[in-house]
Amino acid sequence: MLPEIEWYGTIEHTWKPGEAGAHARLRSFAGKPLAAYAKTRDRPDLDETSALSPHLHFGEISVRQVWHALRGTRARLRESTFVSELLWREFAHHLIYHFPHTPLQPLDRRFERFEWVTDAARLRAWQRGHTGFPIVDAGMRQLWASGWMHNRVRMIVASFLVKNLRIHWLEGARWFWDTLVDADLAANTLNWQWVAGCGADAAPYFRIFNPQTQSEKFDPAGDYITRWVPELARLEAPHVHAPHAAPAAALAAAGVRIGSTYPAPLVDLAASRQAALAAYQAI
Repeated sequence: MLPEIEWYGTIEHTWKPGEAGAHARLRSFAGKPLAAYAKTRDRPDLDETSALSPHLHFGEISVRQVWHALRGTRARLRESTFVSELLWREFAHHLIYHFPHTPLQPLDRRFERFEWVTDAARLRAWQRGHTGFPIVDAGMRQLWASGWMHNRVRMIVASFLVKNLRIHWLEGARWFWDTLVDADLAANTLNWQWVAGCGADAAPYFRIFNPQTQSEKFDPAGDYITRWVPELARLEAPHVHAPHAAPAAALAAAGVRIGSTYPAPLVDLAASRQAALAAYQAI
């Protein structure tokens, strides 16, 4: 039943499906200090997240099993940030049960009047990781190659799509549904509506992630970026976070040509932010 073209090669090497793979991942995560999770989970350059979401989605392990495995070795588990993430996942299923229209429609009905932008070329650039913003491109390429993306980066790329490009959150949700190995309808719906501002306990409409400052904060040395965007591998921080603003000498030394070896930014961050705020304020 496998396809003739082995498009799944990198995904196959990334994951070990089944109960054995799920419990191996849990044991690996259980060996790390849970107290540090709140600080390290936002670092895509570090392997500090549980990466259990695909196993949870396919029922290879349960939330109860994860809870009891960690409770046996950790103090103050109830107060940990990791438990809140498990509860957030459960809340997503609660929400979709009571509001079954949300995979296609906003929970906040005001957003039915929001003026989204239709731009196939920009959507394609986002999907393929050619936006000109390295942290966004790294995340989208990680997704395409491995079927997974770090959670902090998911928020960054989602904010960029719905707020800087003002493309409908459904386009992002559908792409994630097609490409994520942990594609869970409830969680995917909740998370995209959270970023767009139209869901339950959503991010305020005026919260717009700046991909450059997010990159500088959570991938300070640019290790995550250069892993997934190899054409920037010789460009050091801080220039790797915003190549289009780097001095010509630094670009030349790294062999980077904006618009040629690496794309120019799709949008101006400041201008697109103001346009998004105006569109949100209109509703």
